[in-house]
Amino acid sequence: MCLGIPGRIVKIDDEARKLATVDVSGVKRQVNIACIVNDEHPVASCVGEWVLIHVGFAMSRIDAQEAAETLKILTELGEAQAEIEAMRRPRRRLGGQRHEIYR
Repeated sequence: MCLGIPGRIVKIDDEARKLATVDVSGVKRQVNIACIVNDEHPVASCVGEWVLIHVGFAMSRIDAQEAAETLKILTELGEAQAEIEAMRRPRRRLGGQRHEIYR
C-alpha cells in the first residue's frame, strides 16, 4: 500500500537538483520535487503548493482542501491505531475483579 502524506512546499533548496523543503504538520523535511515540475510548472513556482509525499518524493500537487481532508483522515487513522494497540495489551486485575483497562 502506498501512502501519500500531504505537505506544503516552504522553500526551494536546490533548483538544479529539484530539492525543496516541505512542512508536514510542523515537521520540515527535504524532498525531491522532480515528479511535479515541467516546462509549464517550473521549480521556482512550487513554493506554497501542497503536495502528496511518498518516500521522499513529491508525487503530485493537491489543493489545500484535499490536503486538510487527508491530514484529518490520517490523524483519525492514527487515533484508531492507538486504540487497537491499547486493546491488544493484556487486561489487569483490580481488587480481585477483572476490569478491562485499555488506557
